[in-house]
Amino acid sequence: MAHTTVPDSGCVDARVYSAPNHPAVSYLSTCCHGGAKMAVLAYSLGKREINQYFCIKNAKLLSLVAVILLTVFHTVSRYYGGGDTCEWLLSSGRFLGENVWQPYGCMMHKYKSIEAKTCLAEKRVAFIGDSRIRQLFYSYIQIIDPTQKENGRKHENIPFEDRSSSVNVDFLWYAEVNNSLKERLMSWTEDPSVKPDVVIIGAATWSIKLRSGSSEALQQYRANLTAISLPLEQLAEDGEVYWVLQDPVHEEVLSDNRKMITNEQLDLYNEAALGTLNSNKKNAKARVRFLGASRQAAMETIAQSADGLHLPENTRNVGAMILMNAVCNKVLRPIHGSCCQALPAPSLLQKLTACVFLGSTLVFLVLHALGHNRHWKSRPTPPDVESGEEKPATAASPLSHKAPFQAMCKMGLIMAYFYLCDRADVFMKEQKFYTHSTFFIPLVYMFVLGIFYSENSKETKLLNREQTDEWKGWMQLVILIYHISGASAFIPVYMHVRVLVAAYLFQTGYGHFSFFWLKGDFGLYRVCQVLFRLNFLVIVLCLVMDRPYQFYYFVPLVTFWFVIIYATMAMWPQILQKKANGSGMWHIGILVKLLGLLLFICFFAYSQGLFENIFSVWPVSKLFELNGSIHEWWFRWKLDRFAIIHGMLFAFVYLLLQKCQVLSEGKGESLFSTRISNILLLISVVSFMSYSIWASSCKNKTECNEMHPYISGLQILAFILIRNIPGYARSLYSSFFAWFGKISLELFICQYHIWLAADTKGILVLIPGNPSLNIILSTFIFVCVAHEISLITNDLAQVAIPKDGAALLKRLLAAGVFTLGLLLMSKSAEGNQGEGH
Repeated sequence: MAHTTVPDSGCVDARVYSAPNHPAVSYLSTCCHGGAKMAVLAYSLGKREINQYFCIKNAKLLSLVAVILLTVFHTVSRYYGGGDTCEWLLSSGRFLGENVWQPYGCMMHKYKSIEAKTCLAEKRVAFIGDSRIRQLFYSYIQIIDPTQKENGRKHENIPFEDRSSSVNVDFLWYAEVNNSLKERLMSWTEDPSVKPDVVIIGAATWSIKLRSGSSEALQQYRANLTAISLPLEQLAEDGEVYWVLQDPVHEEVLSDNRKMITNEQLDLYNEAALGTLNSNKKNAKARVRFLGASRQAAMETIAQSADGLHLPENTRNVGAMILMNAVCNKVLRPIHGSCCQALPAPSLLQKLTACVFLGSTLVFLVLHALGHNRHWKSRPTPPDVESGEEKPATAASPLSHKAPFQAMCKMGLIMAYFYLCDRADVFMKEQKFYTHSTFFIPLVYMFVLGIFYSENSKETKLLNREQTDEWKGWMQLVILIYHISGASAFIPVYMHVRVLVAAYLFQTGYGHFSFFWLKGDFGLYRVCQVLFRLNFLVIVLCLVMDRPYQFYYFVPLVTFWFVIIYATMAMWPQILQKKANGSGMWHIGILVKLLGLLLFICFFAYSQGLFENIFSVWPVSKLFELNGSIHEWWFRWKLDRFAIIHGMLFAFVYLLLQKCQVLSEGKGESLFSTRISNILLLISVVSFMSYSIWASSCKNKTECNEMHPYISGLQILAFILIRNIPGYARSLYSSFFAWFGKISLELFICQYHIWLAADTKGILVLIPGNPSLNIILSTFIFVCVAHEISLITNDLAQVAIPKDGAALLKRLLAAGVFTLGLLLMSKSAEGNQGEGH
């Protein structure tokens, strides 16, 4: 049968689809219905046309061009367009749903009481203005102390103090911009002891109301603004001053004595403020910032106003939270709040890593100039390190001296893109917002594509290579959609995705057990190959992005369990299938080993103190701590603690049944007899439905997570049976999903910084103002990068992990010294940072 899967390194030859034994052609030859013939022909030709003109090589070239153009565009926009994330935060944005405000191009943190108190400790904040500023004042102090309520006091000053943090927030009633206001501002400039650290000011409606919106009133307003502009700028030199632009009104419901306050009048007064304040252009530091985003929010919600003048509560809260972000983000640096944050300077390790990549690039250019052009004819496909299965490597010529430096050069360019996306102030970031449509609609599109690219399998064994690739592929795509849509907020989706993560670990146990049981290869070369391919990208990202190893939690988890599986199978007595075939007692021996592993898992699962003590010892702690705590590692380890042993046990039972010829794995044959197959399928379907009902009824994640380790294995087994019992289902697979499955590890890791943003808390914005197009383009680039990294990792693995035992030991010694040096440098940097604080 002609194999139609898209090659990794080139375009598809369209002639492969015209082969007489292609599944679509075979089907046509037996199909008697003309409509069916046309449908299948259109299906086959459609895939042929798509694959003829679109291949991964061309896709990578397009993504490279797109990255260059986008980088230039965003850099030029920042340089010539002016503005920074603070101005974006204060000036514009949009509502996501009813109550979630999204500033333009950056992420707004939702401050809690303890955070606000920490930021504002020992500070004085002054709100100056009319009743609308008073509303803003109450929303602001309710962030600090949620128990505060509006007390109905009007036309007077209102003080607020939080004694626990020595925060003072005052509202000062100044309904007009006049001499009284000027005298108050001047007194603060003359006496620093009473000067507030933050001033929020704004007024106009009373000037319009008292003077019936006359042109003389506007001229006087502009003159008064000129009079207070100098003291405001003086206050801004050592503090922060925010002028609140006037929000719109709902003219239809205004009372008769307010009818003169029109939106046209308010626009004129806003123009006067924008044109008058900050008249001293020479002193850029002493600038009054304008809060206009709340006005933009009010334009969408003012129709909900009870009196047409005062804003609904959700809009006032938006303005208060914007102000809190503007003041506190640069102080607390919350990971969810990219607005108003200065970028940290690169660390020493980041600088050294950049030097390594630059040095490799220089060596590559020198070797290229000297004519070292010999290279391999084809790049071997990397083995599946997650499941432990081996791919047949494509025959390749010996690597040239230039090859590893070329791979490092490419990796350096890719890491530069990672840095620009998530550590440099080049591209924008926005927050996630979950709706059912943002999760389920892409899910439907994804599965339609997966079905479109269905092919005949080359083999029909249970969990054959193509099927496991397909399984990992669709699971990874679901997880990606889950992450970018913020679907963790919806508990039923969260619980189903938890099963998918457990299924990855199940495959790890299944694949590595099968490999060791059948081949008995416990050599150092095999172990190092697996560990290198699992960890290379993560280690590089730890250095480039200045993140701890545990931040990329899935890789430490899979690495840990691979070591446990290896230790279990390699320890004396080594029990292999060949040995067990000679005596059935060895089957009992392997079950005893699995029982010992189960007891080991249960012991640590109920000994949290011992677990944390072991993994908190330096230098082991450097691999498992996150933000100075081992708790995250404990949570991740415990959540799927039985998935590995489920996979190992399933592999043992399956291989034993296969050896005893109990299973029917021929093409088109049901795995068991008809009666048993129907019973198992019915049980599996009921299990699926029962789990979904249970997950939908979960009250909170904590309770559901307690049950998850005990029931996830049943769902995984149910899926395997449904997917493999019918012979026709086992004979087909989706080449679309299988392609993604081959790079699932790279996809999972790369999403952290070049698809998501702010360490997965937000979304990377390459094309502002068009969320749909932005997702399409960023996804395209992200997938191309992940595929290239998988090939680079494979190339470097051939160099870094030699088959010669002596050479391998030398490399391991060098790697150990290098790692120890990094750990010591990291420990020294932490010590210096602690002394600095």
